[in-house]
Amino acid sequence: MSASKRDYYEILGVAKTSSDEEIKRAYRKLAMKYHPDRAADAEKHESELKFKEAAEAFEVLSDQHKRQRYDQFGHPGVTGQTQDYSHMDPTDIFSIFEEMFGGGGGAGGRGRQRQSRGYDLETKVELSLEEVAAGAEKTLEFERQETCAVCKGSGAKPGSKPLVCGTCTGQGRVAQQGFGGMFRMVVTCPTCKGRGNLVKERCGPCGGQGKTLASRVVTIKIPAGVHEGQAVRIAGEGEAGDSGSVPGDLHCYVVVKPHPIFTRHNNDLICTVPIQFTQAALGASVEVFTLQKDKDSKNKEPIDIPAGTQHGEVFKLKGKGLPDLRSYRNGDLVVQIVIEVPKKLSEKQRELLRELASIDDSSVNEDRKGIGDKIKSMFGG
Repeated sequence: MSASKRDYYEILGVAKTSSDEEIKRAYRKLAMKYHPDRAADAEKHESELKFKEAAEAFEVLSDQHKRQRYDQFGHPGVTGQTQDYSHMDPTDIFSIFEEMFGGGGGAGGRGRQRQSRGYDLETKVELSLEEVAAGAEKTLEFERQETCAVCKGSGAKPGSKPLVCGTCTGQGRVAQQGFGGMFRMVVTCPTCKGRGNLVKERCGPCGGQGKTLASRVVTIKIPAGVHEGQAVRIAGEGEAGDSGSVPGDLHCYVVVKPHPIFTRHNNDLICTVPIQFTQAALGASVEVFTLQKDKDSKNKEPIDIPAGTQHGEVFKLKGKGLPDLRSYRNGDLVVQIVIEVPKKLSEKQRELLRELASIDDSSVNEDRKGIGDKIKSMFGG
């Protein structure tokens, strides 16, 4: 068995003794589960790989001849006898089994022209930390492909009509024989590219494309508490789909500007507050900046510094951090104390510090042994 491929029975989650009907049901369940149209944007690629893997496994195990060779020789026994799924549209793969599973109701149902959804667009929106705390509205200007206002997306010159594609008879897709002639493979029509019609006289403004480039201005609401890299999706603000079908979405990715005072950790804000040595030793009340304003429109909060506070000690102001996107509860403001040593002193300050140093020295000599004395006592000196 090839080391690069999983066992087909394992992929479908069936035993080697499973009946054709059990294999059929297992594949349908996986096809529904992993169809990329049902997956979130972040999971589309992985879902598509699993979808194609399941389709390849079903192709072999649903064909008695291929299944017999696979059971006897493993993957080498069916090499070159399966379709190449690596570049195939998942919707076309799904179409292969429409007749077997009831037809018409699956993704891109048989007998209907498959309209292509418009492309999604991406942009960035820059926020300050204050805007993250309170939420914000941002106006975005961008260009996108919109349905042509003249031809309404048909691509045909006003007064003329598109011709029905002779290759697919207007269906947008054509059937090809697959799986050794047992089933039909329905693929996008190569002549009309899935539109179902051909434009003889093209619309002037859009050149027969059915779309024109246009400027767009939208205002979006950014919720409070959003994180760097998260995206806000605005449905329908992407590019227009083919023949006026469903447009794509606009995804706005958040970029948070650095703040001069605060750094962020989850929903907590962290800052350092410098205090003087005398404040640390004797205790003090200092004001700390916050991102939230009180009833007097002040964005400061008092914090009590107890006597004997050490350099690097941390205090918390509950609920003064950033709101959580789901619970709306605020994180905390974490304040780290930094004791500043003055670089310039007045003569009076020098005199007082010398006096303090003298007191400290006498206290050390009277109450505590020096390190030299301790070493001597350890060795009986």
